[in-house]
Amino acid sequence: MKFDDYHINEDIKYNLEKLGFKKPTDIQYKSIPPILRGEDVLAIAQTGTGKTAAFAIPIIHLIHEKKSSKRTDYVKCVVLAPTHELALQITEVFETIANKTRVKIACIFGGVDQQPQIDTLYKGVDIVIATPGRMFDLQSQGVLDLSKIDILVLDEADHMLDLGFIRDIQDMIHFLPKIRQTLFFSATINENIKKLAYSLVKNAIRIQISPKDPVSRNIQHAVVFIESDDKRFFLERIINEHPESKILIFVRTKVRAERVAKAMERVDIKSLTMHSDKDHEERTKVMNAFKKGTTKILIATDINARGIDIPNVDYVVNYDLPEEPENYVHRVGRTGRGDKKGQAISFCSSEEKPVLKVIETFLHNPIHVIEIDKEDRAATIDFAKDNVVKEDLNALLREVEELELKKKKKRKK
Repeated sequence: MKFDDYHINEDIKYNLEKLGFKKPTDIQYKSIPPILRGEDVLAIAQTGTGKTAAFAIPIIHLIHEKKSSKRTDYVKCVVLAPTHELALQITEVFETIANKTRVKIACIFGGVDQQPQIDTLYKGVDIVIATPGRMFDLQSQGVLDLSKIDILVLDEADHMLDLGFIRDIQDMIHFLPKIRQTLFFSATINENIKKLAYSLVKNAIRIQISPKDPVSRNIQHAVVFIESDDKRFFLERIINEHPESKILIFVRTKVRAERVAKAMERVDIKSLTMHSDKDHEERTKVMNAFKKGTTKILIATDINARGIDIPNVDYVVNYDLPEEPENYVHRVGRTGRGDKKGQAISFCSSEEKPVLKVIETFLHNPIHVIEIDKEDRAATIDFAKDNVVKEDLNALLREVEELELKKKKKRKK
C-alpha cells in the first residue's frame, strides 16, 4: 500500500512525497487507519520506526478536514514529549507534513522565556506539542485550556515515566474532557506503563512492532576490552582514523562528558558536549552544529539517546557501557537509520563485563570482540598525542626508576 491510496488531504500527500515517503512503515500502516477512524491507540514501537509520522499524518488530516478556514478557536490536540529536543523534532515533522493545510502548530517547552509561547497561544493554534512541565505552567496560568481538546498524544511514554513525569500525567487527566481520542506511544512496555496507558485509553487498538532484533540490521556492533584509564587513547585513535566521519560518543555522567571533551581538546580534537546542565540555547546550538556537521564529534549522556533524529551519524562509541540494556539499543539507534549503514563500538573495562553480558542477553546475540594484541595496545597508547598525560606518565616512571636505583645503591652500601 502507498500513501497515495489513503483517503487523506492532497496537500499532505504532496508533502509526504517531497519528504520521500512513498510507502508507510509497519507502525504507520497499522496506526493510521484506526486513528483516522477516531479510535484510541496503544502502540509499542522503537524509535526510528517512523512513529511520529504515524500519528502526525492522521491528526493533521482530521483537524484540517474539520476546519473551514485558517481561523482557530481552541486547541484541538496536545502532543506530550519528555524532552524539549524531542518536542522540537516532533514539531518539525508536524510542520513539514502540515505545510499548506489549515492546521496551526505551536511548540512549548521549559528553559526559555514563556512570553513568546504565550503570545503564540493567544493568536490561536490547533496543535500544541509540549513538555509536561511547561504545559502545566501555562495551564495553571489559564493560558492553555485542556478542557476542549479532541486528541491527546503521549510520545515516548516510557521515557516520561523514567524522568518522573507520572504524577504530572495523572494530574493532567482531571483537566481533560472525558470524550477524547488518546494515542499512547512507547518504546517499551511494563506493568507501570500498562497501568498508565489503561488509565488514559478506552477500548484501544493495541499495536506492537517487535522486530526480531531489537536493533537495526544496518548496524555493525563491536566491543573492545579496554581499561578505563586507556579509553581516551583508543577514542583518539578512532577519531583520527576517521577524520570525515560523524561520531557520537556516549558516557554515563555529565562530569565524564566534560572530562572526555577536555582530554580530546588536549590532543587538538574539537568536540561538543550535550547533557542536562546545558540550557536550551546551548543544547540547540550544539545539536545544530552536530547535525550540520560543522562539529563532527559529540559527547553525550543518555538523556540524548532517546528519540533524537541526527542524520548521517557514522559511528556511535559507547565510551562507558549503559547501566540499562534498553539504553544500549537507544544509543546505537542513532546510527544505521533508514537504509544507511552504521557502526557501534563499545569500550568495556573489567568492571563493565557483567553489564556487557546483560546487554548481549537482551540483544539475543553476542557482540563481536575486536582483539587487540599487546603490541597494538602499547602502540595506541605510545602514539597518543596527549602530551600532558604522556609527560606526567614518563615523569612518574622516571621517579620510580630513580627510587629503585637509590634503593639498590643503599643495599650495596
